[in-house]
Amino acid sequence: MTKNALVKVTNLTRIFDVSKPLLNRIIEREQKQLLRAVDDVSFEIFEGETFALVGESGSGKSTVAKMVVGLLEPTKGTILIDSLDLSDKKKLKHLRSKRSEIQMIFQDPFASLNPRWRVEKIIAEPIRAFKLEKNDKAVVLRVGELLSLVGLDPSDGRKFPHEFSGGQRQRICIARALASNPKFIVCDEPTSALDVSVQAQILNLMRDLQDEFGLTFLFISHDLSVVRHMANRIGVMYLGRLVEVSDPQLLFDYPKHPYTKMLLEAIPDIKMSGVERKSIEGEIPNPINPPSGCTFHPRCPLANERCRSEIPKSIDIDGNQVACHAVEEGRS
Repeated sequence: MTKNALVKVTNLTRIFDVSKPLLNRIIEREQKQLLRAVDDVSFEIFEGETFALVGESGSGKSTVAKMVVGLLEPTKGTILIDSLDLSDKKKLKHLRSKRSEIQMIFQDPFASLNPRWRVEKIIAEPIRAFKLEKNDKAVVLRVGELLSLVGLDPSDGRKFPHEFSGGQRQRICIARALASNPKFIVCDEPTSALDVSVQAQILNLMRDLQDEFGLTFLFISHDLSVVRHMANRIGVMYLGRLVEVSDPQLLFDYPKHPYTKMLLEAIPDIKMSGVERKSIEGEIPNPINPPSGCTFHPRCPLANERCRSEIPKSIDIDGNQVACHAVEEGRS
């Protein structure tokens, strides 16, 4: 049975102008400075699955997330959600109806909730905006249902966000995301600001809701243990580019790209297997002035002259999509 791609991202690129003001550049005789945050990224997310993006801070994960939900305009590339191009202004009517099917859960639950609004108003906002209920009584009932769905009491709707713990606030954010009956939810590090014990509760809640409503997730994280628990497929990003895409078992047991191996070797060996671990060497280069060719080559133990001059293309190797000259040539 062929899976349907709910989300299709093709050649996605985002460039930020981080130059000084024009007068400063003229006086100091400096050129424009452009930061390529996301560079030619392509992937698909199938209905009902969780596709995760991982990588070090500054790799472009959150920028991809913001472009997919429409918070940032791509410099280049296309984003199709349910076969509809979100950048096509000619289909404005269809775009408006599609917006209710796309939601986002942010990293910091307190920063993403209006501190002046009661919780019932926060959750009711998307219901009223998309006119999903007929009257105020139906809206109140729906808000109570959503609060119960995420493990809170309907009476909690009368409280303000500051009256809740971090985990409870994230439950409120999840309830708000579910309020518009979405198909696709982008989760931008939804548990990184929470305690470890609370993280597990939120992740289990998200898995249960996904199974119950057939939700599709784009899950952004830097925590590989969380991703292994949540994802059906994992994409590894480095300096704005997608370097490897694989299912969790293949990625963790047989990583292909040297950067993926480096990330996995840095995970603490809690099983005390005795296998020698290596820390991640070096730092992500300045994205304003990235290295030529493969941007990972200054940190890669397998790099050669081809790596320094030619950008690798993604190829299929044993079920993994890998962008690496060393893997392609069998160097190890």
